Amino acid sequence: MFTVDSISIRYEQKTIIRDFSFQVQEGEVVSIIGPNGSGKSTLLKAVSRQLPYFAGKVELDGVNLKSMSAKQIARKMCMLSQKNQAPADMTVFDLVSYGRYPHKKWFEKLRADDHEIIEWAIEKTHLTEYKERTVASLSGGESQRAWIAMALAQRPKILLLDEPTTYLDISHQHEVLELVRELNRDMGMTVMMVLHDLNQASYYSDRVVVVQGGEKAMYGTPGQVMTTDMIRQVYRMNSEVQFSAAEQKPRIHLLHTAR
Repeated sequence: MFTVDSISIRYEQKTIIRDFSFQVQEGEVVSIIGPNGSGKSTLLKAVSRQLPYFAGKVELDGVNLKSMSAKQIARKMCMLSQKNQAPADMTVFDLVSYGRYPHKKWFEKLRADDHEIIEWAIEKTHLTEYKERTVASLSGGESQRAWIAMALAQRPKILLLDEPTTYLDISHQHEVLELVRELNRDMGMTVMMVLHDLNQASYYSDRVVVVQGGEKAMYGTPGQVMTTDMIRQVYRMNSEVQFSAAEQKPRIHLLHTAR
């Protein structure tokens, strides 16, 4: 469904991502992990065509993204950044309605079917009782759900999330990731997201991409990727990894810095 083929990204003559390749199948949840500064968010932004790449290609359903218009891409894919901001007086309903504009002509008004989709997206993200409230008045988890509702209103095939749990406390992190899993499970939505927490990446992902120094260090299921050797090599940390063959979801306990 989604193919990243040997892309390289350069910033001010410095190569940030080098010869990076991986594939995402329809309906998968894929997390991108790696140390700070390794290029995780840069990779995701390039995949969404928010950043240019000087080599390689990205294909969606066999079509090169560079041959698609911004509007065509927005109908198939939506990316949410680490921290999103809405005008102080914008309501949840108004924010979610912006998700319909990739499907509208210039100055075309929202129709009854658009309003149905907006209401559906608000209900799907459990925000019905908040739809007339301003986004600025919401808690961190509620606000993140509102932005995900906007993404849902686009009806994308792929949802890209850049550190969706950053700035959130533990309960709101769980709330957002459970919503992501619900959308994936109930709607078959393909999800790619950058995560810092290794246990969250292990628990919520079908496959995990490990980025180290701008290069692909590993790519596979959580059981294949989340090993003590990987954590020592990539994060310079010793760890214990508990593995349940029934769940195929390793649990990582970090111990101390590796020497």
